[in-house]
Amino acid sequence: MIYQIKNGSVEFGASLILRKINFEIRGNEKIAVVGRNGCGKTTLLRLIAGEVEMTKIEGEDSFIAKASKLEVGYLKQNPFDNLDITVDCEMKKVFAKILAKKERIDALLAIMESGNANADDIELYTRLHEEFETQGGYFYEKDYNILLQGFGFSLDDKERKLSEFSGGQLTKLGFIKLLLSKPDVVLLDEPTNHLDINSVEWLEGYLQSYKRAVVIVSHDRMFLDKVADVVYEIEYGETKRYTGNYSEFVKIKEANYAEQEKHYKLQQAEILRLRTLIEKFRGTPTKVSMTDSKLKQIEHMVLIDQPKKFDVSTFRASFTPARDTGKDVLVVKNLDIGYTSPLCRVNFNLHKKQKIGVIGGNGLGKSTLLKTLVGALPKLGGEFSLGWQVDVGYFDQQMAQYSSNKTVLDDFWDLFPNLKESEARGALGAFMFTKDDVFKTVDMLSGGEKVRLALAKILQKKPNFLILDEPTNHMDMIGKETLEKMLDSFDGSILFVSHDRYFVKKLTDALLVIDKGQAVFYDYKYDEYILKKNEGSLPLASSNLSFAPQATVEAPKKGKEAYLASKERAKSEKRLLKLNEKMEALDSEISEKKKQMESDEVTSDYVLLCQLTEEIEALEGELFEVLEEIDGLEEKLK
Repeated sequence: MIYQIKNGSVEFGASLILRKINFEIRGNEKIAVVGRNGCGKTTLLRLIAGEVEMTKIEGEDSFIAKASKLEVGYLKQNPFDNLDITVDCEMKKVFAKILAKKERIDALLAIMESGNANADDIELYTRLHEEFETQGGYFYEKDYNILLQGFGFSLDDKERKLSEFSGGQLTKLGFIKLLLSKPDVVLLDEPTNHLDINSVEWLEGYLQSYKRAVVIVSHDRMFLDKVADVVYEIEYGETKRYTGNYSEFVKIKEANYAEQEKHYKLQQAEILRLRTLIEKFRGTPTKVSMTDSKLKQIEHMVLIDQPKKFDVSTFRASFTPARDTGKDVLVVKNLDIGYTSPLCRVNFNLHKKQKIGVIGGNGLGKSTLLKTLVGALPKLGGEFSLGWQVDVGYFDQQMAQYSSNKTVLDDFWDLFPNLKESEARGALGAFMFTKDDVFKTVDMLSGGEKVRLALAKILQKKPNFLILDEPTNHMDMIGKETLEKMLDSFDGSILFVSHDRYFVKKLTDALLVIDKGQAVFYDYKYDEYILKKNEGSLPLASSNLSFAPQATVEAPKKGKEAYLASKERAKSEKRLLKLNEKMEALDSEISEKKKQMESDEVTSDYVLLCQLTEEIEALEGELFEVLEEIDGLEEKLK
């Protein structure tokens, strides 16, 4: 165990956010922390990160214990202080200690080569060199490049200023910086919120193989299934630990509830039976011994608590559009979207009651498309038009992040001043703002609560066409499921952007996929799209797109061309085999020389030590080049 909280409590002002929390990190566990919005998940991460202090409650044995020199890394919302420096300058701050150590090693090496080194110099050189190697001194640049490309950046982006990137891209760069620092415990608060589907899938694989502990707060069910091997749930102010991923946690929790409920009911039935006997024979002289025995039997029982019902409180909004639309809700033809230059050209039709999901990588135009359609951005070319009697309700990602000192009730009333207080409170109550909740200021709300407030305002207008940009960000699991059901039964049309694969799978009738400067419409559900994508049988367009620009498709190779392609592949595979053999040989040789460096003969002879060090550095440099070529060939063969 590397970290433990026992009976931990955290208090803000007069409010107790966490109460008697018990939490442990054992070894390299991948831990998911789940629970309803406002239950204290982010506060728990901040407690582990040392950003908030534990509240001492009189009479309680509470403490935090952790391994010595434990390094904790926490991805903050605004990870960079200075946006005027380049990505490379910012990232290399992570390697400051390694680079400083390299300078010290080089200086000691120069002293040894000059013949002026003493025993302390040699000992220090050996220790620093081992530390440099352990900390990945020879491979940090490779790790840096792998992470940069894994999150969808190019190596040329290293020279761009941070100010040139979008908010989502800055979050990803902050993520890269955190992972490069390789802390003993990585704390991630909603890490998938700003990542596209490809980046999420890449991150899943990276975290699965990450050799240190990870603690994740996330509402992405598929992500938690892939990454987590332990789940902590915070419910009714209590924490409980479960072994397994999110789906296994749900099954275990339900089974535990059913088991406890069964034993509770059996025990209550037995108590009732015994009390009935006691009451029946209490006044009978010949039954005194029997009634005393039954009473003692009840007194000696270890009472089973009635299990608490799952906290499934959620908003209950259900609304009908104020009016109907015609058959065509939205027609988009040769629409060029972007800021100063086009990101892509878009063509599709959205029909009455159709639900279209827009998916694709970050920065490729998904949100830009929605902003263009609602007039927040000018179109760069082409055209689009809304159909007859179309009333748009638009949800933007920033709606969950805005700041206001107004109360929830006043903020809502500003948009609907003609509503009576009972009507306004009824509308807000449907989104879980009840009793004194309506007198909270907007700034006091969590991200999930702000999303609910934004939805309450949008749906009060009773639109028949919803345009939604990442509506599930910041929502807890039950909130997401409620929104899925509400939108699934919505008697209108929907165009939405989401990176939540469960949400996309549940809701879509059709997909618009934006990737590599192209927007292609697929007139079928997400499951079928994934199946066809994995089979390599995705068509370029559907019947919905009679005017869609056709992407060029490489024709099947025939004859000599196919022969040359096959020959080239065989050549690459042969080269890859040789490179893997060379990699193993180099690795073995490096290990052997490192063993030699540990011998008394070498540690006492700095000339021999220098020679072996140089040989190892040369071998590791050669190994690095081999690994680079292997990566390139494997990517080419894919």
